[in-house]
Amino acid sequence: MTSPARTHTSGAYRWQPVPAVQASVLLHAAGAATLVAAPALWPWVLGTLAANHFVLSAAVLLPKGRMLGPNLVSLPAGAAARNEVSLTIDDGPDPEVTPRVLDVLDRYQAKASFFCVGERAAANPRIVTEIARRGHSVENHSYRHACAFAFYGPWRLRGEIDAAQEVLAGVTGRPPEFFRAPAGFRNVFLDPVLARHGLRYVSWSRRGYDAVDSDPRRVLQRLTRGLAAGDILLLHDGASIRTRTGEPLVLAVLPLLLDALAARGLTSVSLPVACASGAAP
Repeated sequence: MTSPARTHTSGAYRWQPVPAVQASVLLHAAGAATLVAAPALWPWVLGTLAANHFVLSAAVLLPKGRMLGPNLVSLPAGAAARNEVSLTIDDGPDPEVTPRVLDVLDRYQAKASFFCVGERAAANPRIVTEIARRGHSVENHSYRHACAFAFYGPWRLRGEIDAAQEVLAGVTGRPPEFFRAPAGFRNVFLDPVLARHGLRYVSWSRRGYDAVDSDPRRVLQRLTRGLAAGDILLLHDGASIRTRTGEPLVLAVLPLLLDALAARGLTSVSLPVACASGAAP
């Protein structure tokens, strides 16, 4: 298995804080200087810093936002010009659902990116190997998929991403290139950790809410309403709920979605293929 010390250097890039983070640092420095020079102004200083923290905290709840760092919400222009979309599948692998998802994708000759949870990948390495063998990409979705992920500090975030990267690279022989946070909620400490691994942050253009809605028609409508080249679509194999007949929802929706893509002349490719040429928007 690839060690974290080797994995983290693959594709690493220098982290550049986004303007919101730079402004926050400057506000804190100015606040500290003001308190030293004019202690009587402490209510104004604390109020300003509280407002700053409120804005950064609110940004956590905006999965498609770029305030906290770069965010791939749609594919590069080159991929859109080729009529490509990327189907991304989260929270697996699941020993029952994922193999059946792979069979559906094979029937339609479609490729996808699977954002795998590290501990689930460690428990089901053969399925992860099969995902890669069939031409799909395996990407990083944290190690434990904790609900509190967006509240983690730098060291705990590093542990989650390092561990998942180690497992996934060890199983497939390829370090993931992309990362998606659990539920799409990130915080201000995440980007420096991603930079260590050369990981690009990804959200989505449209999602079906298949992890909470058991009606395949509504899920499909959310995914196909306004569907266009360059979209990044989100479904789940590891958290897919059941339809009223007991079928995993993703298996009820996926063939219909792939039919809709074909009818629009769109091709689903993995994120590495879509982003291989041209800069992201």
